[in-house]
Amino acid sequence: MAYQIVVFAENRPGRLEEITGVLAEAEVNIRAITIASSNGFGVVKLLVDRPEEALGRLKDAGLSVSLQEVLAVPMEDRPGGLHRVLQVLANQGINVEDAYGFVEESGRRAVLVVEVEDPREAERLLREAGLSPIGDEELYAL
Repeated sequence: MAYQIVVFAENRPGRLEEITGVLAEAEVNIRAITIASSNGFGVVKLLVDRPEEALGRLKDAGLSVSLQEVLAVPMEDRPGGLHRVLQVLANQGINVEDAYGFVEESGRRAVLVVEVEDPREAERLLREAGLSPIGDEELYAL
């Protein structure tokens, strides 16, 4: 399984720079980032190459941070690629709580990072459908 870092932070100038500064100083490489903001606060989700190190460093810096298990599902980078993944999950009653994606190789492969209630069950169902989530080491090396 793969993990993402989740940081809950006040939405103000410089706050994101503080977070990335802690990670840069620790030589933790950010592979993907997403930010959602509401009522003056934000949730920053990061895929990094060393999540345990990132977690410790961000905690030491006084940030409200947690480690969250996610699935990283490779898919074809073409129309319908995302739909195929979501169709498998929906048909089995799996709710996607949050997701973001990135293109690994244009026209060939993209990766969908999903949060679901039961990642292990979702992984099993995806594998049965011929979709193989990638492991943490492969994901962090992209």
